[in-house]
Amino acid sequence: MTECQNKYAVLCGFGAYDRSYSHVRSTAQLSHIYSTKRKDTAMFSRKIAGAALAAAALALVMTGCSSPSAAPDSGNAAEGANSDIKICVYTHGDGGTFWAVAQKGAEDAAASLGVTLDYQGSTNDSAKQASTIDAGVTGGCDGIAASAPDPGAITDAMLAAADAGIPTVTVNSGSAVFKDLGAFTHVGQDEIVAGREAGLKFNDLGATKILCPIQEAANSGLTDRCAGAAETFGGEVVQFNVDGALADLTGAEAKIRSALQADGSIDGVFALNSDVATGAVIPAVAAVNPDIIVGTVDLSSDALTAISDGTLAFAIDQQQYAQGYLAVELLYLAVKDAIKLGGGQPMYTGPAFVTKDNVEAVRASVEAGTR
Repeated sequence: MTECQNKYAVLCGFGAYDRSYSHVRSTAQLSHIYSTKRKDTAMFSRKIAGAALAAAALALVMTGCSSPSAAPDSGNAAEGANSDIKICVYTHGDGGTFWAVAQKGAEDAAASLGVTLDYQGSTNDSAKQASTIDAGVTGGCDGIAASAPDPGAITDAMLAAADAGIPTVTVNSGSAVFKDLGAFTHVGQDEIVAGREAGLKFNDLGATKILCPIQEAANSGLTDRCAGAAETFGGEVVQFNVDGALADLTGAEAKIRSALQADGSIDGVFALNSDVATGAVIPAVAAVNPDIIVGTVDLSSDALTAISDGTLAFAIDQQQYAQGYLAVELLYLAVKDAIKLGGGQPMYTGPAFVTKDNVEAVRASVEAGTR
C-alpha cells in the first residue's frame, strides 16, 4: 500500500448503528435496552464529526494524489480544478430553514472540491423530483444524491441512474431503502431511532400522552418518527395530520390548538420540524396549557431561543449541514477515484439532542448556517 492509499484508509471502518434490538417488543424490554443504548446518541455525533473531518482531509489528499504536479491548495479548487465533475443533489426540500442548511453544506463541499453542483429541491412534489433525476441522468450528472421520503416515486429514476453507471447516494431520508434505489450508501438520520430517543426523552420529562403532528402526509420519515416514539414512550402517541403546515403555520396552529382543547389528557407534543414547533405548536400550547411539554426535530434560531426560554424542552439535531456536505464528498470520491465509502451501510448524522444544558454551545453554528 502506498503512502497515498494509506491516508484514505482511515474511513474504511465507518460503520452503521446497531439495530439488533429491533425484534424486542415489550415496553419493559425496550426501556431496559435503551437505557444502555442512549449512549449511542453522543457516539453518533462524535462519529459523524470524525467522518466529516476525515472526508474533508481525504478529499485534499486525493487531489494531491491524483495530480502530483499540482499544488493541493484551495486555489486550485477555487479555480475549478474539478469543474468537469458535475455533482447533482435533488431533494424533496422546500427551501425553508432546514433545507437551506443542507444546501449550504452541499455548496460548501462543492466549492472546496472545485466541482460543479446542481442543487434542486422539489417542494415535496415526488413526481417533480423523479423528473429532475431523470433530467440529471441525461443532462450530464456524474453523481446523484437524492432524498427518498417517497421512495416508490423515484425508484425508476434512481435505478436508471445506476444503470447508466452514475454513482448515487440517498440523503436525509431513505436509510432503509437506499440499496433498493441502487445507491451505495445513505447519509442522514434513522428516523425510527430518532423517534425512539424522543420517546425516552418524553418519559424522562414526565409526559403521559403525546400528540405527534405530521406536516407532510406523503413523507414516510415523519411517520417513522412518530412510530419510533411509540415504541419507547410509556404512554400513548397520537399521530395527527397537519399536512401543508409549513405553507400555512397559522392554519396548523389552529388545528393543533383544537386538538389540544379536545383532549385535555395530552401533556406532550412531538413536533417533527422546528418551524412547525415554533410557528404552530408553541403558540397553540401557550393558548391552551403552557405546561404541555414540547419537543421537536431539527434546529433554527427560533428553536434555540425557545429552548433557552423554556418553551421548548429539546430539539433533535440530525445535522443536515453534514448531510449535504458529505453527500457531495462521497460522490466526488466515487466519481474521481472509484472510492465508495460506507461498506454498504448507512452513514448516520444523528440523532443528537440540544437542550437547555448545551443550547449556547450550538447557537453560533446555527446562526452561521452550519447546524
